[in-house]
Amino acid sequence: METETPDEAVATVLFIGDSVTDCGRRDDADRNLGHGYVRMIDEAFAAGGTPVTIVNRGISGNRVRDLTTRWQRDAVDLAPILVSVLIGINDTWRRYSENDPTSVDDFEADYRAILSALPARDETALVLIEPFLLPVTAEKAKWRADLEPKIAVVHALAAEFGAVLVPADSYLNGLDDDPAEIAADGIHPTEYGHELLAKLWLDTIEAASS
Repeated sequence: METETPDEAVATVLFIGDSVTDCGRRDDADRNLGHGYVRMIDEAFAAGGTPVTIVNRGISGNRVRDLTTRWQRDAVDLAPILVSVLIGINDTWRRYSENDPTSVDDFEADYRAILSALPARDETALVLIEPFLLPVTAEKAKWRADLEPKIAVVHALAAEFGAVLVPADSYLNGLDDDPAEIAADGIHPTEYGHELLAKLWLDTIEAASS
């Protein structure tokens, strides 16, 4: 159970999702931010003098259905001014690791349910990050058949809810770098991969705000 609470005097920016967001946050005694892109974004905000409290509610292994069970506590109750969601890769992964697929229809219904539960758009800004997969092996490349329709759902929901879309999958897959240098297993970013993701998030938000 989460025990830490954001500083109520400062507006809250929430990051929520799976292990890519989690990134060891519960072992992070400093601020429970983890050691990945969320912490890097927090550091960039601090360096720029942006007065917000960043809260990380990523949980390793989560699928979109898991977010529905904790959304009120871990999102709505925090009254964030911005919610950034990165979810979906485990909805694909479980199909191949445990023969436990998530249909595109179920993925879309659960994702729409959590977004619909947020306060009105004039109260809560919304950022949706594409779930991503890098083709580090031939087997992982085959997973794209399951993931790509889910990415299309994220695009459609971003348009429907007026969210900023961070194109993580297309961006990371379009780089000339060795995919394993970005995410050794194709899913969990290396430190370099997290740096790329943090910069992409910040650049996309800046572009959307200009």
